[in-house]
Amino acid sequence: MPSSSGQTDTDSPWKEILERYFAKFIEFFFPDMFLVIDWAKGHEFLDKELQQIFPDAATGRRTVDKLVKVWLKDGTEIWTVVHVEIQGKADPGFARRMYMYNYRLFDKHDRKIVSLAVLTDSRKNWRPDRFGYELCGCKVELIFPTAKLLDYGEHWDDLEKSDNPFSVVVMAHLKHLETRRDMDNRLKWKSSLVKMLYRRGYRREDILELFRFIDWILKLPEDMEERFSDEIYRYEEDMRMPYVTSVERQGMKKGQEIGMQRGQEIGMQRGQEIGMQQGALLTFREAVVNVLEARFGAIPKSVKNGIGLIDDPDLLKMLLGKAVVASSLKDFKEILGGTGLKANA
Repeated sequence: MPSSSGQTDTDSPWKEILERYFAKFIEFFFPDMFLVIDWAKGHEFLDKELQQIFPDAATGRRTVDKLVKVWLKDGTEIWTVVHVEIQGKADPGFARRMYMYNYRLFDKHDRKIVSLAVLTDSRKNWRPDRFGYELCGCKVELIFPTAKLLDYGEHWDDLEKSDNPFSVVVMAHLKHLETRRDMDNRLKWKSSLVKMLYRRGYRREDILELFRFIDWILKLPEDMEERFSDEIYRYEEDMRMPYVTSVERQGMKKGQEIGMQRGQEIGMQRGQEIGMQQGALLTFREAVVNVLEARFGAIPKSVKNGIGLIDDPDLLKMLLGKAVVASSLKDFKEILGGTGLKANA
């Protein structure tokens, strides 16, 4: 789970947001590039090629990186390296790393590389957009487009009017920075942003995806999280849209109750901790299976077995979200297979 500061070191929803809404990402942050890409030809994520050169590139403490193949309207194939700096502070090595990604990919794959950067820090004057050096008449330089989230604070009205999902991402980030020392205000904004998802008329799966991002970036103390969950649960009931937020909340509550019961039986604090953990795991496993069966009918035994082998609550929580938004059981099985567990019918 994220810390009270609002972010974790390695578990960032930025990666999934980029994958799900890549075209919207380019449209929002780099509109000039959006206009020259032939979106009718689709796009392809090249995680394997990126990780061959940079094994820790997919997600890290400082950045989330994606490599994407697109085609321009003139037929040119280009590879786009997207770097999202998520550490919340200036990184003196950022521009150099941008240059390294660019030239190493070009050297290994002989492809035209376009490097893009998104900066989420709170330093107004930190704006790396180039790296290079000149020596003895030889000059090497990379200049790359950069989007600074802090700049969008001056255009809050435009963010509220936009239906692009990245307007929500930006608003959540800005309120994360603004409310770091004001949890009461953070609670207000977290509730407001989540309710806005419903008012915008987003599809159910989009609301879930963006909710997960808001929930991650605007982390609250435990007592406030309960108030937030109760408020959103009541709002969902009023809207008659009981989404996965309530399922997760109920699952965690049930896990805590089971843990308390086992702890009392054992009479030890460790027993209580183990019981809570096992109860939460059991509830999440059941929730994933129940959602899959509700959406797709009977599911293969191998899928149930695969889910039953997972002992990581964060992974189960991710799979629960995927079970809700997966377009087919086949897609979910591929996601489950990506965790290293077999999910063949």
